[in-house]
Amino acid sequence: MKKSIFLGIISLFIFCPASLTQPDYNNIIRMGNEAYNEGMYQKAIVLYDSVLSDGLVSRDLYYNMGNAYFKINNLPNAILYYEKALKLDPGNEDILFNLKIANSIKVDKIEPVPKLFYVQWWETLRNIFPANTWAWISVIVFTGIFLMAIIFMMSRNTTSRRATFWFGMIFIFLFMVSLIMSYQKYQKARSSEYGIVFTPTITVKSSPSKNSVDLFVIHEGSKVKVIDEVDEWYEIRIANGSEGWLPVSSIEII
Repeated sequence: MKKSIFLGIISLFIFCPASLTQPDYNNIIRMGNEAYNEGMYQKAIVLYDSVLSDGLVSRDLYYNMGNAYFKINNLPNAILYYEKALKLDPGNEDILFNLKIANSIKVDKIEPVPKLFYVQWWETLRNIFPANTWAWISVIVFTGIFLMAIIFMMSRNTTSRRATFWFGMIFIFLFMVSLIMSYQKYQKARSSEYGIVFTPTITVKSSPSKNSVDLFVIHEGSKVKVIDEVDEWYEIRIANGSEGWLPVSSIEII
């Protein structure tokens, strides 16, 4: 009898639903928001981070983290989390506005290399919707292609067949564009090729060695593109096209 009771208790712990053991993330986020509103920014950061450290990804959570870090004058972390939020929602005006303010405070004012007009146009179009929305547009447009094909095959009227043919071509074009947009947005969200400098002042080197030639100096909060990694060094490129090497420990990947 005692053995069966013991086995029953053990099985209860083994097979209990995950929801009984997992933290209430919504409640933790709510507590974090309350702490932020009360001016307890460090407490809010700890609460938000406890959710993020469990692998949850959220635009709003990253945005709130950025705001909390900005309030305690931790500029590198503020920019890092604004960038993380922007990665999930590139067109969000609130994130863009706060990131612009944070970037205006940092030491380095690096002028980016101008993009070709068609590249800028394409990126603007791509950032209108998140990846999931572009994926749904692809599904809807594909349904339109299917319907146009049915109407084309069933219609015996020449004018109707010509109209459905051209509409079908337009839908095929829109399907390809939306599919490419969705894929690029997905890949961009998964990529980790950019980082934020966390060392207050650091010299960029000509090669992955402390004894190599000094090239230029950058400061905390600067965004860099990571183009290679050798041992404990990142090869980086800044917005104006200048390249060099920095220790891995000086950069946090977005």
